[in-house]
Amino acid sequence: MKSKIIFAILFLITITGLLGIYYFLPFNELEFTINQKNYNFTINKSNSLIEMQFYPNMRYLKKEITYKIYNCSLKKSQDMKDAFNILNNLTILSFKPVLSNEEISVTCDEKERFNNGMFIAGEGGPTKIIRSGIYSIILSGKVLLIRESKCERPNIALHELLHALGFKHSKNPENIMYNFTKCKQTLGDDIPTLINRLYSIESYSDLMFENVSAIMHGRYLEINLSVRNAGLADSEPSVIEINGNGKLLKEIKVKSLKIGEGRLIFIKNIWISKTNIQELNLYINSSEKELDKENNNLNLEIKK
Repeated sequence: MKSKIIFAILFLITITGLLGIYYFLPFNELEFTINQKNYNFTINKSNSLIEMQFYPNMRYLKKEITYKIYNCSLKKSQDMKDAFNILNNLTILSFKPVLSNEEISVTCDEKERFNNGMFIAGEGGPTKIIRSGIYSIILSGKVLLIRESKCERPNIALHELLHALGFKHSKNPENIMYNFTKCKQTLGDDIPTLINRLYSIESYSDLMFENVSAIMHGRYLEINLSVRNAGLADSEPSVIEINGNGKLLKEIKVKSLKIGEGRLIFIKNIWISKTNIQELNLYINSSEKELDKENNNLNLEIKK
């Protein structure tokens, strides 16, 4: 009986010793790495610069954007100013407070708002947009802050500000544009990259031809054309020169065109001294700088 007790005690001591060796002495090698989270707008970074905005190439007219904050608490006002400062430091944008005629209006509403049972922390987005060439120009935007951010960074204000700059919701939970806010969400690299790309383009006009046709009736020329300002600023007055075989046939004065504005021009009975014209050249003569001067020139040949 004593031998069984002694054996049991020795067995427990052996098991305890083996467990101690297992826990305190390493038998394998462990390697630690940095947990690199994907903070970019899309989890799959390909084509992310194309998919981030409500419409392609959304931007305000200039990289200095004006704003005004209406009836907000000190905390919400400071969150909004901090959001402006974050983008000011990370991009080429700058934000300027004004007393009136602001481009971004910031307001606050203390009332709770729900959507499909979920509390809405804020709202934001463009309120007036003009399509001009390859750009969708934002003339005005709004930010509504409902909930104060409890995060160290003003994530709610920054989220809504980016909406006002034309950015839509992200499907990446780590990105600040995800539709449910978390304090650990951050901006990533691709949003500032797209902002800098869009606003590095200077705010010039861009006059271009659209829908041009021409027909000769004996010695008389008939031209139907439209010219449009596809740029980022109102154009100055210009002159359309119509040339045939290198000789000036007609000049047409065009008044200033606002952003995105076009003008239809129909001219008939332009008398031509020679009937052997093989080529027509249309040129928009403008002394101002434009986004693209090459589209001021258009050649027409006889249809074969």
